[in-house]
Amino acid sequence: MADIQTNLPQALAELHRAFDLYEDALVHNKVDVLDALFWDSPHTLRYGAKENLNGYDEIKAFRAARPSVGLSRDILDLDIVTFGSSMGVANTTFRRPTEPRIGRQSQTWVKFDGDFAEGWRVVSAHVSWMDN
Repeated sequence: MADIQTNLPQALAELHRAFDLYEDALVHNKVDVLDALFWDSPHTLRYGAKENLNGYDEIKAFRAARPSVGLSRDILDLDIVTFGSSMGVANTTFRRPTEPRIGRQSQTWVKFDGDFAEGWRVVSAHVSWMDN
């Protein structure tokens, strides 16, 4: 098995910044920023609480049609791990003011060429609710 270094300081800092950009865009419904943070590929996946979205186009259409209210949330826990300098995962639990259950979100990020968000893009995401 390859010896991959985890949490290289530069990669970890970059992915934290990309995640913070994502979180701000999510709660403020900055759809253009959210779209830019996802890999523009038919291979991108987003499994939501009520939907399975396959490919960038489905994810983009979902976001455009989604209500723009009730998006605020409080992050309870965030764990980011990078593998080498171009891959990482971000896992978080959160609460929404209107939802008694705890939410969970997992994202796989890959660093591509590009300046926006230092090249980091979500290639796979999963959101679910946990019964208390």
